[in-house]
Amino acid sequence: MEEIEGLIAVLAIAGIVLWLLKTAKSPKRKQSLGKNTHPETKVVAPLVKPATPPDQKQFKKPYDVKLTKPEPSIETVCGRAFVVDGDTIVINKLQIRLFGIDAPELNHPYGQKAKWALVRLCKGHMLKADIIEEDTHGRTVARCWLPDGRDLSAEMVKEGLAIDWPKFSGGRYKILEVVDARKRMWLADARQKGRMHVWEQFEARQSKRSAPRT
Repeated sequence: MEEIEGLIAVLAIAGIVLWLLKTAKSPKRKQSLGKNTHPETKVVAPLVKPATPPDQKQFKKPYDVKLTKPEPSIETVCGRAFVVDGDTIVINKLQIRLFGIDAPELNHPYGQKAKWALVRLCKGHMLKADIIEEDTHGRTVARCWLPDGRDLSAEMVKEGLAIDWPKFSGGRYKILEVVDARKRMWLADARQKGRMHVWEQFEARQSKRSAPRT
């Protein structure tokens, strides 16, 4: 009986030794790269979004010279100015209407003041006039500049002795008008609005006043 128990013990020990040997010879599992050590987890490279093709709208077509009208040539006249009235000067014997504004006529309210304000602005200066067009009265229309770069039309409006004429200026000088300019220069304002009967009434009153008394 003791021999049988001893044999069983020997066999048990032998089996344990064989299991240990088998376990020692089996290859170890390789550790996963990186922080993720779970054997079933795969390391996947981040998805790279393909580059978006450039928006074709941001690329303008080549400038088509054939379809574009050339800018009109601008003639420039330089010289000292002789002042006719608040919006008319003469440079080198060329009569020039100041662009985009309307000043009172000499026989209208503020007409003389407008003329002498323009005389003060032009006195002693060489002016530059960029010719734009010819008006219906045959006068040359030009943007006139003082030597320091100031626009002569703008200066007259800021003086409160001329008003913007949107029909020709596109409203360029409207913001420069003094508060009561159109009330003071009501005849110029009437002309712009086509109310020439107001002019006729004023002229009639002027003629009546200047007529000799009998």
